[in-house]
Amino acid sequence: MNTHKLLGILIVLICHTFYNPTDSGAVQITQSNLDMVLASNEIVFINFYADWCKFSNMLMPIFDDAADEVSKAGYDPGQVVMGKVDCDKEPSVATRFHITKYPTLKLFRNGLPAKKEYRGQRSVEAFAEFIKKQLTDSVVTFSSLKELHSLAEDKRHIIGYMDRRDQKEYEVLRKVAATLKDECIFHAGFGDASQQMHPPGQPIVVFRTDRKTSADPDETYTGSLLDFDQLHSWVQKKCIPLVREITFENAEELTEEGLPFLILFYHPDHPESIKKYKEVVSMELESEKQNVNFLTADGVKFEHPLHHLGKSVADLPLIAIDSFRHMYLFPDYKEMDKPGRLKEYLKDLYSGKLHREFHYGPESPQVIMVNNDVKVTTPPESTFKKLAPSKNRYTLLRDEL
Repeated sequence: MNTHKLLGILIVLICHTFYNPTDSGAVQITQSNLDMVLASNEIVFINFYADWCKFSNMLMPIFDDAADEVSKAGYDPGQVVMGKVDCDKEPSVATRFHITKYPTLKLFRNGLPAKKEYRGQRSVEAFAEFIKKQLTDSVVTFSSLKELHSLAEDKRHIIGYMDRRDQKEYEVLRKVAATLKDECIFHAGFGDASQQMHPPGQPIVVFRTDRKTSADPDETYTGSLLDFDQLHSWVQKKCIPLVREITFENAEELTEEGLPFLILFYHPDHPESIKKYKEVVSMELESEKQNVNFLTADGVKFEHPLHHLGKSVADLPLIAIDSFRHMYLFPDYKEMDKPGRLKEYLKDLYSGKLHREFHYGPESPQVIMVNNDVKVTTPPESTFKKLAPSKNRYTLLRDEL
């Protein structure tokens, strides 16, 4: 074999060693490199999959192609990585992030998992656009205080009054905003735009609630603006309220939490019932937040559940429980103001009393009657369970609800 031919074979072998087509696409993440990948990149987008899952196999080439597109987009090193975890080979990683279905797509920002999973379109273009959106600035700059008078009244806002963009406090605020921008709208003003609102060299951050349902004044953060964890915790508590609005866009993720719903169905033309409901929940039911999701729902948009309950838009507002098996109507919306009444209703759900009474009528502590002629009825089936993760889109590891 001549020297040129030998050299050619050697070059091919070297090229194969450094270029293997199977190594393209998303980065394979394992227990050993996970923390390094999360710590080294601002954005990490991970596909949790299983080889035996048909939906995982359908997604894999699309996700890998999207990772290649993102790599070609010219982002700076350390900005973004798309990765994948084989959950059968890495069960400890799957357990760490509570993976209950395949494929699950999770976004991590500055090492922290986003509260919401990716549930959008599964295409190369959609994934690339999603990544692009995540890397846009999460803080809206205002140039005068007048601009703050016209903020969206149906949104919650975090407002930073800063001296300069290069302040360390602003960098911490930006990181918090990047993590929680889906929950609140973040704003910041610098120099002359905000100097009336804070002493020189002492930037402040305030929370402004949605004015549509609350008249509470702006609340100032009193912790350290240099402490990311402390500021993040405060903003998270303010921006993810005890009572949330359910929509067709977020219904899947809310049902996946697996907690029964206590829902106020309101008429959009009469939102005052929302304020009253939030007050009652805040004063009396906060201790139940680990057991129940407190929600409000536009009764016009969610008219179908009302029909299940034998009601219509004309009956709004009304309150109901959806246990993901059945729905139970709170007897009288006006009784919500009665101290302890809603909490009692929740206890009746936990004990099974609501279900029994629907079958056999009100229970009496004084008189227990046995009537073989009682007509057994069934409470309306859950309508929100139908908005849970679909078996046509995921392989569920267990019955979620």
